[in-house]
Amino acid sequence: MRILVTGGVRSGKSRHAEALLADAGRVTYVAPGRAADGSDPDWDDRVAAHRARRSSDWQTVETADLTGALAAVDGPVLVDCLSTWVVAVVDDAGLWEARSADVHDLVGARVDALCDVLERMPQAVIVTNEVGLGVVPAHRSGVLFRDLLGTVNQRVAAVCGEVHLVIAGRVLRL
Repeated sequence: MRILVTGGVRSGKSRHAEALLADAGRVTYVAPGRAADGSDPDWDDRVAAHRARRSSDWQTVETADLTGALAAVDGPVLVDCLSTWVVAVVDDAGLWEARSADVHDLVGARVDALCDVLERMPQAVIVTNEVGLGVVPAHRSGVLFRDLLGTVNQRVAAVCGEVHLVIAGRVLRL
């Protein structure tokens, strides 16, 4: 079972993803975004809320090395979320102002490796944001992020058996 869970911000994606693995026993929760570090109180509050909701049986791995973390997992895994991973990849490479083609090449190579690992995983739930339904971003970095994440979501969905779209806490299985 590999399921991609997508939807808008605050749609209930994470709660739904967690519920999918509620009876799985020991789950590895991979958080591939920026850790809570005191620089953004709102972000820190979100991270704390996610941590508080998780079962005490779950192991948390906070790393931008998503592929490496997944390769080391033995058992069910929940990744939350691909959008924070894409930001980390572009941030770490310092490519927000680079040519779009160069950024797509870098992220594409990382997605190739990610999909290779995911295809070998028997039980994974991956959360991502659906950003293509909103307004056109006013800034180049917003357009770049939207386009990158849309491509990443398509590639990961192709190696998942199911895609769940969460809207207002309701789930549509695609």
